[in-house]
Amino acid sequence: MLATEEGTERDVRTGSGRLLLLFATLYGAYGALSPFLPAFLETRGLGPSEIGTLLSAAMLVRLAAGPLIGRLADRHGAVPAFLAGGLALSALLTLAFLGGHGSMLLAIALAQAAATAPLAPLADTVALAGSRDGAVYGRIRGAGSAAFIATTVLAGSIIGIFGYGAGPLACGVLFAAGAALTLRLAGNAVPARPAEDAGGGFAALAADARFRRFVLAAALVIGAHAMHDAFAVIVWQATGIGPRVAGLLWAEAVLAEVTVFLWLGPRLLARIGPDRALALAALAGALRWAVQAQTSWLPGLVLIQALHGLTFALLHLACLRLIVETVPEQRRATALTVYGTFGLGLASALMLLLSGFLYDHVGTKGFWVMAAVSLSAVPVARGLPDIR
Repeated sequence: MLATEEGTERDVRTGSGRLLLLFATLYGAYGALSPFLPAFLETRGLGPSEIGTLLSAAMLVRLAAGPLIGRLADRHGAVPAFLAGGLALSALLTLAFLGGHGSMLLAIALAQAAATAPLAPLADTVALAGSRDGAVYGRIRGAGSAAFIATTVLAGSIIGIFGYGAGPLACGVLFAAGAALTLRLAGNAVPARPAEDAGGGFAALAADARFRRFVLAAALVIGAHAMHDAFAVIVWQATGIGPRVAGLLWAEAVLAEVTVFLWLGPRLLARIGPDRALALAALAGALRWAVQAQTSWLPGLVLIQALHGLTFALLHLACLRLIVETVPEQRRATALTVYGTFGLGLASALMLLLSGFLYDHVGTKGFWVMAAVSLSAVPVARGLPDIR
């Protein structure tokens, strides 16, 4: 009996280690390409308007493909297999960028967008099946954020020597490594059984008031980041903050995210619960954007950049906890892809459009609108305990 227990503990440790490596390769792949993709496309003959069109079209494809592939993974009870296949296909299509030029890149980019759309939600599904402990998931997801930072820095250095083609090459290799790791996890990560309600995944989620409510809260908090993501560096540079310091401020935000994933977030969730954690994330966002609307004083920026750990990482941990509590495991990949699409992706896309209009007409005062949007999520989150 003792030997059996020791073997089980060893299997759990091995599975957690492989999950950590999987997240490191997945988010490392994102870090190797996403910051440098526009510049790579420019070297392959695309002009600014063509790059904008390609990136916008790719976003639309992701919004459509993510939930559909997540639903198929649930329907067939094969989340790890879909994740491994998606990573392998993403590797091939990312490497195909190296052979593309001009208009050919649009077809490659759209196919690559469809393949990569469900990767993060499917990886979350595997991680949540492997462990329901928020601290364990936090360590796994924190490793992904840390890998994103590391590969972004490393890829920037390599690109400086070998050119922008190094980005797709590194990304493709990391996706392939992720596929191999996922195959090693496939035996114990998610029960290989189809969903009993194979045709009702989206309808069941849409009918769940609790699910709808926390996805709306997430959309408001994450959407409010849009103006910062698009214009923060421009605002900072206009006030005399150079690229090096701006990069450090951005890195500080990601480091705060890692800290919350690894340590603070699971403790807060255990103490105050996911609904209050969502409300705290919304309040932190309102404070962050209100300060940004008033000043670009460097010490103030240092303080509010640290709030990113609450406005993103804590929110994400809270939403995943709510998905575990609300959604049966057979619909979890569907739920995570819907959450990722509408709570994160679509909200950001729509708020980016509003942010451009606001910045064009009122400048940094537009951050007051972002503060109000984030604050509006507080009553949404606080109403969650009333819905059962």
